[in-house]
Amino acid sequence: MAQPKGVEAKEVVIDGEGAILGRMASLIAKLLLEGHRVVVVNAEKVAVSGDPRRLAKFYRDTVLGVKSHFSHKWRPKRSRSPQRLVIKAVRGMLPKDKRGEGALSRLRVFVGTPKEYAGKASKLPEEFTAAKLTKAKYATLGEIARQLGWKVGASAA
Repeated sequence: MAQPKGVEAKEVVIDGEGAILGRMASLIAKLLLEGHRVVVVNAEKVAVSGDPRRLAKFYRDTVLGVKSHFSHKWRPKRSRSPQRLVIKAVRGMLPKDKRGEGALSRLRVFVGTPKEYAGKASKLPEEFTAAKLTKAKYATLGEIARQLGWKVGASAA
């Protein structure tokens, strides 16, 4: 993909701790389309606003609720990890063409902080964090993923 004039491709490391999922995903999508490589650490600590019980039910119905047309006994395997949930949120904000596929290939998401990115992660501005949610309820992706059946030690991507 050709770079826009005057823009240098660089690696941006984002700490997902306390970040609101949708706002963070829109910022990541914008950076990816500009040609940057984006690394998200602490994906399990990303916040999703809303009542935690309703959020778990929503994700169970939308992510895991897809059934097969052929057999009521068989369902496709769906990933339950926070990594895949962040990738899915970012993918929904990218164009559905080759440009979007190329942008998504420049995204890496990690549960926890790998050694090579320790100390490099930048915090998001206050308007992207759960601190902005004064009285609203929220849940983290780690909590939602555990309710969906995520096995914490398993790596997904």
